[in-house]
Amino acid sequence: MRLVLATNNRGKLQELQALLAPLSIEVLPQSQFTSVAAEETGLSFVENAILKARHAARASGLPAIADDSGIEVDALRGAPGIYSARYAGIDASDQENLEKMLRELRDVPAERRTARYRCALAFMRWDTDASPLVCQASWEGRILDAPRGTGGFGYDPIFEVEPGVTAAELSAQEKNRRSHRGKALAMLVNELKLHP
Repeated sequence: MRLVLATNNRGKLQELQALLAPLSIEVLPQSQFTSVAAEETGLSFVENAILKARHAARASGLPAIADDSGIEVDALRGAPGIYSARYAGIDASDQENLEKMLRELRDVPAERRTARYRCALAFMRWDTDASPLVCQASWEGRILDAPRGTGGFGYDPIFEVEPGVTAAELSAQEKNRRSHRGKALAMLVNELKLHP
């Protein structure tokens, strides 16, 4: 079986290829079929994942997997949420997004800095699939007041996953095992094994 991953992110592609290899599923990047990204007009991670999977399935004619993920901070009433990648603006860098979050939380005490990463994964057999398979997972933590660690990306350097350890200080293998995306991917792989 061949399927398309609705992203041009090489790291996500390699992660998914490794997880699906035992099922003899070949994962292709969306860039092989189109350079146009889906419009993320949904109001939730699930809606955006479905929009992206539908777009990739339409462009490729193959089954498609897409994820939408981000971070929710309780003291910010769930922000940035679905806007995590563009929190500081449309073309904002990871560093600019992280710095904006630190500014927003500057006067918030440590005990109120609870947060979580969320991931929604959607699998569509074809672009008109009316019953996509959706798997969701989260990863609880809290936001520090200064970055720590050099691994990961996005908000990882300020996302403390256990006392004294940020997501940016975990090995890639450990992060994949514990993270919101890793857990959602494992759920999806189990579902695909049950319903090939």
